[in-house]
Amino acid sequence: MKPALEAFEPSFFDTKDGVRLRAAVWNAAEGYPLRGVCIVLQGQTEFLEKYCEVIDELRIRGFKVAAFDWRGQGGSERALADSRICHIDDFAQYDEDLRAFMEQIVEPLTGQPVLALAHSMGAHILLRTLHNNSANFAGAVLTAPMLRVSTRGQPEWLVPIVTKLMILLGKKNEFVFGMAARDPLNMTFKDQLVTSDRIRFDRTQSLIAACPELRLAGPDWSWLAAAYASMAQEMAPGFAETIKTPLLMFGAGKDRIVHTSACREFAKRLPDCHYVEFEIAEHEILMENDIVRTKFWKAFDEFANKLYPVEEEDD
Repeated sequence: MKPALEAFEPSFFDTKDGVRLRAAVWNAAEGYPLRGVCIVLQGQTEFLEKYCEVIDELRIRGFKVAAFDWRGQGGSERALADSRICHIDDFAQYDEDLRAFMEQIVEPLTGQPVLALAHSMGAHILLRTLHNNSANFAGAVLTAPMLRVSTRGQPEWLVPIVTKLMILLGKKNEFVFGMAARDPLNMTFKDQLVTSDRIRFDRTQSLIAACPELRLAGPDWSWLAAAYASMAQEMAPGFAETIKTPLLMFGAGKDRIVHTSACREFAKRLPDCHYVEFEIAEHEILMENDIVRTKFWKAFDEFANKLYPVEEEDD
């Protein structure tokens, strides 16, 4: 099997509102029964190349894999002159990204519902879609979904107020406080907040160093306001209860990006969800150490085997 990073051939598609997004498709590994299509939905600031290890692990499990970069990050079109700033006006724009991806990239691959593997912001956006229209999905695996974000020592009630004030002051397209200093090109393992695995962190850093235009430092005030509005929608009574899609959700015990307690409580409200929490994991479970990842893939396989049974060969 040619590794995903070497086999990476990007394609591009356009959303209805005219944003150009980057995508890619990888075939399942040869010699494995084709089980279906799995889509990978990344978190904020991430990019396709970062997930190539995960993509190869899906391919050897018999999945054809499709993935893309959300608007404003990776190799997709950026909204602002400073390409390091993550900008959005409304999370409905991300809904359109996913809709266009499913229609233009995924649907030509298969006529069957797909499996989704989604992280953080990607999991948040997927939950919005599953709430509105779940027909295209056989099931979904969510890692550290963005349901309630850490305010890093600031009072939670204060952040939305400051966000609204900064927008009223005409600063909606400026970095949220502290984000400009977190340029990935200058990030060290000591300063990062997402993984305990030095090797996987260094691998991501080498990808950014080789292609600096992929990097994204953090959100502006407009993105933060949109995120708070969308998180309020998802956490509202009745939202989780309407999602009937089979889900496997993972929480990270040492998460410093999102509140794991919110993930845990949200999972209880879902009609068909199995929740697993890794006490030693940081936010990026898929980029964590081998101890965490081995447990992740064991749970993933048990979940996927129910949705896509593997036929045993006769002796």
